[in-house]
Amino acid sequence: MEELDFTKGFKGRTINTPYGKVPIYEGKVAGKEVVFLVRHGRVNLLPSEINYRANITVLKKVGVGEIITSAAVGAINRKMHPGDFATLSDFIDFTRGKRETFTSHSFIDMSSPYDAGLNALILKAAKKLELKIRRDAVYACAEGPRFETRAEIRAMARLGADVVGMTQVPEVVLAAEAGIPYAAIAVVTNYAAGVVNKKIDPNHVVAAMRDKSKILSRLILEVIKRI
Repeated sequence: MEELDFTKGFKGRTINTPYGKVPIYEGKVAGKEVVFLVRHGRVNLLPSEINYRANITVLKKVGVGEIITSAAVGAINRKMHPGDFATLSDFIDFTRGKRETFTSHSFIDMSSPYDAGLNALILKAAKKLELKIRRDAVYACAEGPRFETRAEIRAMARLGADVVGMTQVPEVVLAAEAGIPYAAIAVVTNYAAGVVNKKIDPNHVVAAMRDKSKILSRLILEVIKRI
């Protein structure tokens, strides 16, 4: 998501970190100071190229108290369909080369990676907007940028994954290390490989996410009002 309805008019600035420079956008929403960060950057970095450590470092540096993200996902659970929304409760990591820590000796408890309080606010906000949302989905994180094989999706399903994506790890792990409560709103953009007999079109994934930008904006705004 390159922009949300309520971030129009936010002022931008670039902040230096030990891991690189990060542009952010700041403004007031519902009387609260809000920071908007485009995860993939304005050049649409691939999931494996995102500077996750720099992003989380910036949010910590400017005093962000809670992180609410969006995540485009493919449906593994056959009860989930394109256009659905879900909160995440846990993840399974299938990544290989991403740095998951700011240091070389951090041991972070990840038994509850997603903040229960923020998830509760998301569910209440969705109820007010009369938006159907699935709770407590398990996210399988693939390395990317390629989509998964049918065999990989079958394996993920057997391990208990409901959806698959490429960005939650290491982002949620670094947020935990930084001590920032974190929640993600998953937007189902497609079926994962083999769930239906149809190839995945990356252009369709992008278009499907943008199609949900209006309702996603309303949902996140409603959550911000409740924080």
